[in-house]
Amino acid sequence: MDFFISGITEDYALKVVFNLLLSVVLGGLIGNERERHGRAAGMRTHMIVCLGASLTSMMSLYINEIHGATGDVFRISAQVVSGIGFLGAGMIILKNNSVITGLTTAAGIWTTGIIGLAVGYGFYIGAVGAALLCLSATALLSKLERRKKLSAVFYIECDNMYETNALLDKVHDNLQKEFTYRIVPPKSGASDHIGIELALVKRDNSDLITLLQLDGVVFVAEE
Repeated sequence: MDFFISGITEDYALKVVFNLLLSVVLGGLIGNERERHGRAAGMRTHMIVCLGASLTSMMSLYINEIHGATGDVFRISAQVVSGIGFLGAGMIILKNNSVITGLTTAAGIWTTGIIGLAVGYGFYIGAVGAALLCLSATALLSKLERRKKLSAVFYIECDNMYETNALLDKVHDNLQKEFTYRIVPPKSGASDHIGIELALVKRDNSDLITLLQLDGVVFVAEE
């Protein structure tokens, strides 16, 4: 037991406790923001990552300062930086419609780990500043993403290229909203088909069904 506590002063012990608590708080703040948006990696995951990373850097300093061992104090921490990348990769999902999700959460996990390392090394101003900026960035981007989701782009394919204008009139009459469009090659490759990309100003859940029910439309997909 003496080996584990030898050389540790009361101030040193208080610093260790403070670092661990600060890591939990900062990791929890970032994780809470992700959890409120329904992400799989929430408060507990971010807290544990930040806590573990902080302990890693403190352990390196402890071996050098208390036991007088010589060596690179950043060697173990460097492995944490790369190791968290594997954890973050597990958060990234490619959905059936080729939409990638989880990038923000993966980046948050990695950043939380770095914040934990900073706390462990005593770089408090950097850790707190990074945590606040990370929270601000994710909150702001979430608002921008929600605003972006109000609009949508649909690809529709018509089985008769000579009926394009008539089809666009039907789209206008049935959707009852503003849109812009451009003609693109048909994804099916059929010579008599034509592709149209519709950019809607406002998206409704019924848009996809409405477009599918139009005469002459053989395929609809949200881009």
